[in-house]
Amino acid sequence: MMSTEDSPRIAILGGGIGGLAAAAFLHEQGFESHVYEQASALTEVGAGLVIAPNAARLLRRLGVLDRFIERAVRMETGWEFRRWQNGTVLSAENLEEGCIRLYGEHTYTAHRADLLDALRSAVPEHSLHLGRRCVAVEFEGDQAVLRFEDGETVRPDILIGADGVHSRVRGAIVGPTQARESGICAFRALVPAQKAPDFARRRAQTLWIGPDHHLVHYPVSGGEYVNLVAFAPAGADSVESWTATATVQELLDEFAGWDPRLVQLIKSAETPGRWALLDREPLDHWNRGNATLLGDAAHPMFPFFAQGAAQAIEDGAALALCLAADPDHPIAALGRYEELRRRRTARLQEVSHGRSHINHLPDGPEQQARDRQYAQADPLRENGWIYEYDPEAAFS
Repeated sequence: MMSTEDSPRIAILGGGIGGLAAAAFLHEQGFESHVYEQASALTEVGAGLVIAPNAARLLRRLGVLDRFIERAVRMETGWEFRRWQNGTVLSAENLEEGCIRLYGEHTYTAHRADLLDALRSAVPEHSLHLGRRCVAVEFEGDQAVLRFEDGETVRPDILIGADGVHSRVRGAIVGPTQARESGICAFRALVPAQKAPDFARRRAQTLWIGPDHHLVHYPVSGGEYVNLVAFAPAGADSVESWTATATVQELLDEFAGWDPRLVQLIKSAETPGRWALLDREPLDHWNRGNATLLGDAAHPMFPFFAQGAAQAIEDGAALALCLAADPDHPIAALGRYEELRRRRTARLQEVSHGRSHINHLPDGPEQQARDRQYAQADPLRENGWIYEYDPEAAFS
C-alpha cells in the first residue's frame, strides 16, 4: 500500500463501468485517482448486461458482490437457444450448477445502473468529478494533457482513457481509427415483469435465432423488468448512439412472423433504443507515454458473448496490479498492462464478431447443421478460457 503523498497523480477520463472499476481497483491497491465524467450524474443509459463468473469473481474481490446481487438476478439457465418460428429449444445450459462447479461463481444479469452503483460504492466520493467535459487530449512529449470545457488543464502522472467507443484519449494515442459499418443494428428495451409472459420471467438468458436476426432476453432489476436486446439488418438511419430511439412498431416489424409469444413480449416493451454496430479492428497498441486505454476505448466488441462489461472490469483489475508492482516506473507498468490484456481482448473481439454470422443464418442446410451442433455443444465448458480467467493468475 502506498501513502497518498507517494501515489502518482492518476486521472481517469470516463465514469462508466470501466472507469469506476479502474478507480475501485486502484483504491484497493492504495492509489488515489480522480475520475472525470462529463455527465452531471452517474446514471447509465442502456439497460441490461450479463456478469459471468470471471467478472463476478472480481466484484467479490472488491467487496461489492453482496451489494450487486441485491438487485442482480442469478441465472439458472443460459445459452438457451430457441428457434425463431416456434420457440423450439435447440440447447440450454444449467448455469446454477455448472458455473459454481467449473468456475466458482454464478452468472448474473443486471441493469447497468445496478452494476455502476456497486462499483461506485468502492470508490471514494472525493475521487469523482461530475459535469467535467473534456474538450481536448494532447501530448507534450510523453506527458498527456487534459483540457476541460471550464478552462482547467490537468497534467496527470498517469492518464487512463475509459471514455468509451468515441474515446478522445484513443484518438490522441493512436490517431483516427476507421470504423466499418457492420450492417447490423441493435435494439434494446425493458419490459415490466407484470406485462411479460411467464417464459420471459424465468431466471434464464434466452437467445432466439433466425434469418438475419436474433433476440436475447433475461430478467433484471431484481426481476422487476425483462431486458430485451435484438439485432437486425441496419437501416440507413441507424447511428452508433446510446440515446437514439426507435418505436415498438419498428421492432415488431423486424420480428414479424416470429413465435407469437416473442411478438407478445415485444409488444409490452417500453420505448426501444436503437444503435448501429460499427466494426473495429483490434488495436496494435493502446499506450502512449503516460497514457493508456481500457474497456470500450481500447477494445470495443460486438455484444454476442456478453463480455463488454466483464472485460472492462478485468482491465481495471489488471491495470491496478501492474501499477502496484512497479509504482516508480508507471510507463513500464502501463506496458506490462497492455501486454497482459491486448491478446485476450483481441481474441474476444474476434469470436464475438464471428457469432454475428452464425446466429443469423437463413433456414437451410447450414442452419440445420448449426442447430445440430448447438444441441451437442457444451458452451459453458468450451468457453472456459473466458470464464476461468483471473487477472492475478495472469499477472503472476
